[in-house]
Amino acid sequence: AALPATLASAGPGADSAPLVRVRVEGKTRTLFGPTEPRAQAATPLQALEKASLAGEIYYHVQETSFGPYVDQIGRYRASGTSGWVFKVNGAMPPVGADKVELKPGDRVLWYWATFSESGGPPTLRLARVKPDCYQVTAEDDQGKTTPVAATLRVDGQALSVKAGATTCVPRPHGLVRAVAPGAVRSNALP
Repeated sequence: AALPATLASAGPGADSAPLVRVRVEGKTRTLFGPTEPRAQAATPLQALEKASLAGEIYYHVQETSFGPYVDQIGRYRASGTSGWVFKVNGAMPPVGADKVELKPGDRVLWYWATFSESGGPPTLRLARVKPDCYQVTAEDDQGKTTPVAATLRVDGQALSVKAGATTCVPRPHGLVRAVAPGAVRSNALP
């Protein structure tokens, strides 16, 4: 079944919340919104709630002295250096998911990450540069983008992409995604 282009608003004040894009990337697969559907949400935590309702995915919030902490989405519970984090427009905010004030058009990504001394994994971003042609970049925790070698997945096939190169996909085709070792899967584009 196709997902709606815009997730229904719910709750008091939801109609006044900005329209943002939301996606949830799990440890092994996309849990919600590969094409980043729009939702009305004032904070990343509200965006996760909208994704949970629309995609029927479980999440759990633990109250801590620093505020609410999302310690589980889907089957995987945070443990050690691995857990659930979020980015807004490709960057990891220095405050909690209930404190970031979203603006219209913001992109919210929740994802599973294992952290090392150098930070979390890069998140891939797929961009269409002309009809049926794509480029892939990697976003670090601060939102800095760099060209990256990746693999485009489309209709069960894999197409290699060199860092900074534009790759065109023959028509007709379904959704296109990018994957790379050690990185979070990209958004999907038609």
